[in-house]
Amino acid sequence: MGITDLKNEFLEHLEIEKNRSRKTVENYGHYLNRFIATTGIKNPSEIDMDSVRKFRLQLNRMIDTHGKPLKKITQNYHIIALRAFLKYLAKRDVKTLPAEKVELGKQEDREVTFLEPSEVARLISAPGHRLKRGSASGGSQKTTADLRDKSILETLFSTGLRISELCSLNRDEIDLNRGEFSVRGKGSKIRVVFLSDDAKETLKSYIKGRKDADPSLFIRIPKNEKYERYENLRLTPRSVQRIIKKHAITAGIIGKKVSPHSLRHTFATDLLRNGADIRSVQAMLGHSSITTTQIYTHVTNQHLQEVHRKFHKSKKS
Repeated sequence: MGITDLKNEFLEHLEIEKNRSRKTVENYGHYLNRFIATTGIKNPSEIDMDSVRKFRLQLNRMIDTHGKPLKKITQNYHIIALRAFLKYLAKRDVKTLPAEKVELGKQEDREVTFLEPSEVARLISAPGHRLKRGSASGGSQKTTADLRDKSILETLFSTGLRISELCSLNRDEIDLNRGEFSVRGKGSKIRVVFLSDDAKETLKSYIKGRKDADPSLFIRIPKNEKYERYENLRLTPRSVQRIIKKHAITAGIIGKKVSPHSLRHTFATDLLRNGADIRSVQAMLGHSSITTTQIYTHVTNQHLQEVHRKFHKSKKS
């Protein structure tokens, strides 16, 4: 059997036996197609260290759509897919290169962008800060869209959800009395996340103001809020990104890329700074490996340094 047929069977294995997401299967297919095209391999027996080295060299020299070299982490995604494929072939007793001989490249530290408490407060307060016409008191009135946006910000900050997890939520999945709900994350792993009191109250107001029958928790609000003409109102990840960016500008947060993922970073950083242990943070973020959670360690090191300076006074001789 040729390499292409085996690759297709491997992707079916990921989808059926491994229950990987459609996007993961699609990405693995893309990475393996690039490997096959680069090396010109027709049969798995042809995969050797020389062909892998040729592929890695090609990845390292590749330019992305923005005219920049591929990031090391992106290069490693290709190698991870290749190793998984080699392991699959070994289980089928297909003669090929052992997966353990292919090592991941050293990658740069991930950049962690997070907001300070004052910035979080300004961001969450941004939706609905439009002055009433003719109002000398400077009052503000919140529309359903304002309540939705505030709910999105409150939910992201109090749960640390991934953007895909947030957008997939339905109204009937949220227990606003208990302030918690289950979410299915990467690898179809289920975890429980918790809402702050502020997030619960904002969500209650938002849901109460909805006039549609769409099961989605976060939806686009049609003009004049005439929902009956529309179907499938669920917000896309791109729409949520635009909403957050708009309110970050309103809040005057300059010099930082404010996104759903930076709010996830902020959630984790806030927990660690306030004394949470890293294993608990790992569970709340849904990380399968503690190594992933440890990207936040250097963020909290600065806080520990400040504590050391404040409480550990050097003795004068």
